[in-house]
Amino acid sequence: MTTAEHSPALAPLRQARERFLTGRPLPDGVPDDLVDAWRRARFFGVRPDLDGPLRESAQPVNSPLLEAARPVLTRLAPALDAGRSALVLTDERLRVLWSTGSAPGDDTCADLSEREVGHNSAALALRTGRRAEVHGPEHFLDVWQDVSAVSVPLLSSDTGQALGTVTVACGLCAGCRPHPGAALAEAAAAAVEAELRARARTPERALLDAYERAARGRERAVVALDGRNRLVSEAAARLASPQVLEALERGAGEWGSGTGESYDIALPEDAGCNVEITSVRHEGRVLGLVAVLEPRPVEPTPATPGPASGLAGGSLPWRHALARATELFGTPGPMLVTGERGTGKAALALELLDGTRPLVVDAAESPELGVTHDEWLSGRRTLLLRHAERLAQPDVAALNSVLDERPDAPLVVTYTPGTEPGPCLQRLLDTLAARSVTLPTLRERPEDIRELLPALAPAPVPGTPPLTWTLDALRALERHPWPGNVTELAHVVRALASRRRVTGPVRRGELPDPVREGPAGRTLSPMERAERAAILEALRRHGGNKARAAAALGIARATLYRKLREYQGRDALIGPSP
Repeated sequence: MTTAEHSPALAPLRQARERFLTGRPLPDGVPDDLVDAWRRARFFGVRPDLDGPLRESAQPVNSPLLEAARPVLTRLAPALDAGRSALVLTDERLRVLWSTGSAPGDDTCADLSEREVGHNSAALALRTGRRAEVHGPEHFLDVWQDVSAVSVPLLSSDTGQALGTVTVACGLCAGCRPHPGAALAEAAAAAVEAELRARARTPERALLDAYERAARGRERAVVALDGRNRLVSEAAARLASPQVLEALERGAGEWGSGTGESYDIALPEDAGCNVEITSVRHEGRVLGLVAVLEPRPVEPTPATPGPASGLAGGSLPWRHALARATELFGTPGPMLVTGERGTGKAALALELLDGTRPLVVDAAESPELGVTHDEWLSGRRTLLLRHAERLAQPDVAALNSVLDERPDAPLVVTYTPGTEPGPCLQRLLDTLAARSVTLPTLRERPEDIRELLPALAPAPVPGTPPLTWTLDALRALERHPWPGNVTELAHVVRALASRRRVTGPVRRGELPDPVREGPAGRTLSPMERAERAAILEALRRHGGNKARAAAALGIARATLYRKLREYQGRDALIGPSP
């Protein structure tokens, strides 16, 4: 008979755990956070019947935490009941760095993360940032059903971030709160934190202070380096490429070795950002640098006489289409311009017809146009027929008759494929097929977007600079699929120009949501589908409250939002957002 069987206080939890593992409904009264922890373990694929040591967890080669904690924990170890208790140190990833003593199941503890062993006190303390206890059947693993454990997080005095945990584990002590080892765990954690503070080198503290002063505000892109350590803000991680960080590392190394005095560091030509360097000094010598990065505005391409605004571009598909259209227009006969809506069919036709005074008729305005104009039939003027797919059948029949009699009639037709054309319209398309050009979509030529932007932007108000764009914004524009093609891009550019109340380059955050957030999600893998299901189940369980769902899943709320966007899970949300 196990210790757990002698613990009536834990009997309801033991029964609830058995029902959970066998897939039966849970009784009332089981804490929600405990059920969520068991579900995470099942989601991660943890086996409750783990019957051997876990695979070895890769430990850091150089661990300042272990170096500081080992002498402290060694001094405290005699306070343990060594045959029945264990003292364990983990790092911030819950890898076991050091342990002493003995407790049931402690030979399996190479890694205390929930992904490896499910719910336990170390994982709970690291997630909550405070002392945590887990007793017997609250654990997910069978081997810990007779174990009570208390863990205390180790916090950095400089940043407040968790560096690891200290855990005291012993035999099951049901109904005994606080855990009998709580005082020892608290004392051990306090002593280790004090040792870490004492060991903190003054130069490193000076670098950290300089970084925190420069990084005021979360959106500032700041990098601090001393040749050994690197601090990078979230904004800098988004803006700086690995090549930029390597250039800054080299500069910091040169200063630290005394081989460089200049505060200028050459960044790669395609860095997309400018940098302002400030040295970090201590006791009269330079020990590192702080780099503040700013997006580099992309200058608009100088306007040159040439094609209309919607015809800008130098990509191979676009050059091929323009060359084909120019070739056809240079020889007698009708021509057909096809392509998705917004690709610039009418703009191209008007550019080709510039100076010829064409007759322009638009079937989108009225499908019954009476297209047989005398000036066209006599050959004096070219007819530009827009939106042929919208023509009424009598006009299509009239065009077919004219082309039967005059196959070289001066006619330019634009057509947007869509619904299946009727027999009469299909005959017209077949007649023009030999002299047709298909314009590429904007998603087929994203490299043309940078050239299109200045051409599509309205003329700036006198005394104000033209619209420019940060590299991050340009990349978002180039990744968007643009179902409306150049017309949609033009609408976005003009709307931005009309409502902007700030100066400087357009940032990614100013773009419309669909453009800023990137293209729609891809097909999910089986693991992603399982993760998405777990997220939606947590949301349903917590009434749509994202903050509670994120806490139950053990992830940040920002991570939850990001995953919902990636998995296109907005349609499954219920209840109000917090």
